Amino acid sequence: MKTYTLAGSLVTAALLLQTGFVDAQQGLGGAAPPLPATLLECPDLAAALRAAIDQDTRLRDWANLARYRETNRTAGRPDVVFMGDSITDLWQQERFGGFFPGKNYADRGISAQTTPQMLIRFRPDVIALKPKAVVILAGTNDIAGNTGPMSNQEIQGNLASMAELAKANGIRVVLSSITPVSGYHVAPSVVPQLTRRPPARIRAMNDWMKTYAAANSHVYLDYYPAMIDGNGMLKTEFSNDDLHPNAAGYAAMAPLAEAAIARALK
Repeated sequence: MKTYTLAGSLVTAALLLQTGFVDAQQGLGGAAPPLPATLLECPDLAAALRAAIDQDTRLRDWANLARYRETNRTAGRPDVVFMGDSITDLWQQERFGGFFPGKNYADRGISAQTTPQMLIRFRPDVIALKPKAVVILAGTNDIAGNTGPMSNQEIQGNLASMAELAKANGIRVVLSSITPVSGYHVAPSVVPQLTRRPPARIRAMNDWMKTYAAANSHVYLDYYPAMIDGNGMLKTEFSNDDLHPNAAGYAAMAPLAEAAIARALK
């Protein structure tokens, strides 16, 4: 069996992308010959090609506008839209108690997203639905650098832009505090959430949101105090991975969200 170095595998994968081979394989550029058997025999190259194809697909719809496109076309008018990342996205799962049963609320969270991605899809996923209010929970992935380094000022600008778009379209705004993280469940091989998402930055962002909301007649939804323990970290019983709420975490968040929505709709 012919062998390939990892560096050579990555170069080969890049060349296949540049020549349009991956496009053709995905049905985007016409027919293409199958991969040579010798390439498929190399685990490193196979992995590199899979990674390249996945990345290429993501970049074609960087903001993931396709995620809710069909749902938006058939959805009725919700009273409230929740815009966010995985913390909002996962709220829809039954294992976490479901997403506000009996309420006319729409969940438009997408896991791993950052504020620039949400800003791009804010018009189709929020404004076009014509809700009475939007609940925005965002920023933790920006701090973690999911789409590259982001300063606090850049995050604030994206949040302010979403709020301004909502206000210009007659939608009441609820700005949610970034939820806390902890270090109680970290595996030895994983970078701790306290490192990826420093609590000092989370608190600074939350302080800004509270001030901004007050200055612009928005509602500030403060999850933070109800979710931290005596060490200032996410309560161990509220999460199984130091970041995402579990059923108990969402149960603590839900009434706070309901109260904030009620204030916004007065």
